[in-house]
Amino acid sequence: MDVQDPTIEDIVKSYKKAISEWPKPNIDYGVKWKEFTPITFDSAYFADQDKPNVILGKMLFFDPKLSKSNQISCSSCHDPEMGWSDRRRVALGNDHLLGNRNTMSLYNIAERQLFFWDGRAKSLEEQAAGPLGAHHEMAMDVKTLPAKIQAVKGYKELFRKAFGDEKVTYDRIVKVIADFQKTIKSQPSRFDRFLEGKYNALTDEEIYGMHIFRTKARCMNCHSGQYLTDESFHNIGLTYYKRKYEDLGLYMITKNPEDAGKFKTPQLRDLLLTQPWMHNGLFNDLEGVVNMYNSGMHQIDPSPEKKQQDPLYPMTDPLLKPLNLTKEETKALVSFLESLSGTKFKMRRPEFPVE
Repeated sequence: MDVQDPTIEDIVKSYKKAISEWPKPNIDYGVKWKEFTPITFDSAYFADQDKPNVILGKMLFFDPKLSKSNQISCSSCHDPEMGWSDRRRVALGNDHLLGNRNTMSLYNIAERQLFFWDGRAKSLEEQAAGPLGAHHEMAMDVKTLPAKIQAVKGYKELFRKAFGDEKVTYDRIVKVIADFQKTIKSQPSRFDRFLEGKYNALTDEEIYGMHIFRTKARCMNCHSGQYLTDESFHNIGLTYYKRKYEDLGLYMITKNPEDAGKFKTPQLRDLLLTQPWMHNGLFNDLEGVVNMYNSGMHQIDPSPEKKQQDPLYPMTDPLLKPLNLTKEETKALVSFLESLSGTKFKMRRPEFPVE
């Protein structure tokens, strides 16, 4: 008897039901994954914005006095009008020095377990310390920062409301900035409405693209769960080893040769607001990104002899394989990825104390 391939119509139908009854995704042996779950509208958002610690953190986040030059704030790279990123290939900081990595968006930052592309910070507070002191970012001597802020009269009352007294310390500064950042969340998209059972929220092409994402394109091996990330690190073949854009990622932190070229799996929510993509910001076209993964990305793996001579030579993650996606499948997958962006709200800049 002939078993017919399911038609696109059948596939689409198989998703218009409870998530527990969906076709299972293609996941490699040993990979931990989570099913998609919707995010909901943050009903506490406006109440949170009125908390004294969040108000203070927001002021400091947008205040360029936190930098040596008084010209650069956290919001210079994490701009609410640009998806809490900067739309640049790599960050631009003090003295117009370029960083070597793309600015990560702050959407849903409270849900992350490690921070930066190489995971070097374990908390948001620790993460804040990086840019403040980095010579190519805010270039501030963090030891002198508390006195600088303490000298601004308008901050006294804000610190008193947040902490009960006017004392400015470095730990307090980074704590309230982190408190503010934790309120930056994606708003639900059409994808979330679909997950909640509103089956006309996605087009048939987008639903088919979601099926490709879960199955043939193997995306769920790294991008699963509520925020479409495994919170882990992978080498996807963009190390540029011994070439112009070389960046060894996680290896620079762990010094374990197996980590050469591994970077954090970014979350995919609101991805249309946060391009260009990848740790080096070299990609700004979704179809191009899908075509890249379609190729399998193993073109630059070292031969066993080469690896033996040079243990640092990065190996692309075995989870990446040629996908053989057709033009239709690629197009559907791209349209699904575009449905993951739902945030419309752009926060206004606050009036921070100037004297």
